[in-house]
Amino acid sequence: MYSEKVMDHFTNPRNVGEIENPSGVGTVGNAKCGDIMRMYLDIDEKGVIQEARFKTFGCGAAVATSSMATELVKGKNVEEALQVTNKAVLEALDGLPPLKVHCSLLAEEAIHAALWDYAKKHHMKIEGLEKPVNDIEEKEDIEEEN
Repeated sequence: MYSEKVMDHFTNPRNVGEIENPSGVGTVGNAKCGDIMRMYLDIDEKGVIQEARFKTFGCGAAVATSSMATELVKGKNVEEALQVTNKAVLEALDGLPPLKVHCSLLAEEAIHAALWDYAKKHHMKIEGLEKPVNDIEEKEDIEEEN
């Protein structure tokens, strides 16, 4: 059902916790399943993510996707981090069961929300970054309409 990588990131999550004085922090959730994910980023003056941490309330898949997402964005610049999609998280974890794929979307949106907060704090625009949704159900509904 779950890949070895998913089980590893669930039982041994990387980067759990908060960052004191983060450059950006984003919180997203999914009202349908009750998962809530908060992502913290520490971004240096060159726009490179030095540290990424998370706090997640949710199922094992939500914890695993949070953990993997922090691993994928560390060391990347802001523009590269914006390219970390839910598909990239899924691939890095060797997939998720269909009913848990929404957790990877939660991870993508948490990254975007933290980057949005960073951009807002620094009065800048990040090309391709759209205002994040608070509840990923909103985004799922939009995608289903298209």
